[in-house]
Parts: sequence; structure tokens; C-alpha cells
Amino acid sequence: MQVLHMNKGEGETSYAKNSLIQKKIILVGSSMLESSIVNILREIEPTSMGVADLGCSSGPNSLTVVSQIVHMVQAASHQMGRVVPELRISLNDLPSNDFNYVFQSLPELYKKLKHDYNIEGNCYIWGLPGSFYGRLFPSHSLHLVHSSSSLHWLSKVPSGLEPSVRTHLNKENIYISKSSSASVVEAYQQQFHKDFSLFLGCRAKEVIAKGRMVLSFMGRQSPDPCADEACYQWELLAYALMSMATEGLMEKESIDSFNVPYYASTIEEVQHEVEREGSFVVNCVEALEIEWDSVDPSDLKESSGTLAAKTMRAVAEPMIKTHFHLGEEMTDELFMRYAKIIDGCFFKKRFRYINLFVSLVKKD
Repeated sequence: MQVLHMNKGEGETSYAKNSLIQKKIILVGSSMLESSIVNILREIEPTSMGVADLGCSSGPNSLTVVSQIVHMVQAASHQMGRVVPELRISLNDLPSNDFNYVFQSLPELYKKLKHDYNIEGNCYIWGLPGSFYGRLFPSHSLHLVHSSSSLHWLSKVPSGLEPSVRTHLNKENIYISKSSSASVVEAYQQQFHKDFSLFLGCRAKEVIAKGRMVLSFMGRQSPDPCADEACYQWELLAYALMSMATEGLMEKESIDSFNVPYYASTIEEVQHEVEREGSFVVNCVEALEIEWDSVDPSDLKESSGTLAAKTMRAVAEPMIKTHFHLGEEMTDELFMRYAKIIDGCFFKKRFRYINLFVSLVKKD
């Protein structure tokens, strides 16, 4: 909980400046979010609407989601000829998240909401630190739960793969890879099923009947957890780490003991857990591809590998620095190597992330 957070601040390696892919995912999922909001207003007719954005992170994306939700609620209410409900919006992430950035951006957001949507005084936004793999809200207090680019993170490293375990089962890897044993794959799968079931159970107590959840997270289409689409970004990062170990720049044992708390699931795995837990119904589910080096077309000054490495660094650097005890210079070296490795691979093949979009409805 202390090290799983995105790079803070507004510097060149910050999440705020290197989260365009995550923004595109939010925009792609906007139609599913809008449909859920329309159905909430039509079926529940709330006068005060509880909304939670789980895994909000920091930077412009967190408030992009809020702005979207406010606009969609207002537009749908006007179209139905109803009064716009009061909005109670909770921004949630782990305590180590850069909430200062979010809070400092709120005055500007309120100004924008007043100017663009003429909304003032009936929209309340606050931060709520804590893990979404546990209870966060009072019972039956939420109408809408949104989460983007977060649920692929597990609550912890799977049992048996923790750094403290002396026998390292996943040597020279930092996630599932083609050389991982069946026991490693099974450990990750079990941790995902346990965590996702816990997530659903906690939200089932917090979301009212006919309430909605709109979730998007990294996944895979292949049934094989070792498929490139599921794990290749981590395999290449492991190659970069191993190249530094080979040159004596870090200890190989520290790589053997490092495993990321991440899992790329399939639609079938998600549906299975939803059905097994029993509180929600899957309303809609999609799997879409997004390029590793997804950038603004006007900004093509850097190589594909550099752009992809910057995205990964903004996400993974806190974990890596903590585990390997790297300073800034060595961290720069690692991600420079990672960028070159990705560029070499891009000459042969283009790589894409698979993102799952899931809309759920709480049963009566």
C-alpha cells in the first residue's frame, strides 16, 4: 500500500505527464459510462447521487472523469426534463497516492463546472484514501462506481512469490512469462480470483439496488496467461533488469525475488467471478486494443520505445525503486535500456494492450 502508486508531481517522469494511454481508455469507455448514468437516472430517479471513482490516481485524468460524469448527469437530466441531482463524488486511491495534486486542481475544476455547465453548489468532491479490496463507503450509499486502469493491480504479490520467500519460483522474471512454471501462473490466477471476488463483495454492500459499476482494466483475449498481449511489457522490463545484473549493476537475486502485483484477466474470468459472487449482473462487456506507443499525433519527436517506456516508468518506478534501492541515475539507465529493447522489438511486430470494459448492474 505504500509503494503502489503512480509517479507523483508534474515532472518529466510523472504520471500527470505520461498517462495519455490511460486518458484514451477513459474516453473509449465514456459511452458505457453515459449509458449507465442514463439508466440510473431513469430507473432510480435519485435526488442525491453517490458516485465513487476507485483508483483515481492523480494528474488530469482524475478530474477528467469527474467532469465527464457531471456533464453526463446534467445532460441526461435535462433531456428527461428532471432536476439535476445533487452529486456526492468520492475520489479514492491508496493512501500513498498524490492527493495533493488532485486537491490543488479542484478550484480550477469547480470554476470549469460553473462556466461550462452552470453547476454551482450541488456538486461535492472529496478524497478517500484506502484500498478498494475492502469496505470504503456506508451501506447502500452509492449509485455509480467507476474505475479505470486500476483493477489489474492485485491487493498483494501472490502467496509464495513474496520477496521474503527464500525459494524463488519465478527466477529472471518479474511477472508471468513463457518461462514461468505452472505454479507461478496458478498463484497469480488464484490471487486475482480472490481479490476480484472481494472487490465485488465489498461493492455489493455499498451500491444500492439497480446501481451501476463501470470498470475498465488491462486484460487479455487469449486464454493463455503467457500470451504476449498479457505480459510482454513485463518480460521486456525483466530483460532490461537482467542486462544490468549481467553487467554487475544490480544483484540477480533481487530480480528473482521481485514479482509485480498485477494480473491481466480474460472476460471469461471476470464473468465467472461476477456470477459466482452473485450480487451483480454483467450488462455489457468489451475487449479493445490500444497501441503501446499511443501518443498525440502532433507529438512524434520520440521513438515508440521511449514513449512506451515513459508510460511504464510513470506507473512502475515507485515499486522498482523501493525493491531494488535504485537512485535516479540507475533508474534512468534502466528505462533507457527498456526503451531500446522495445524499439528493437517494434521493428518486428507492433504491440497492443488489451483493455477490458465491463458494465455491471446491482441486483434488486
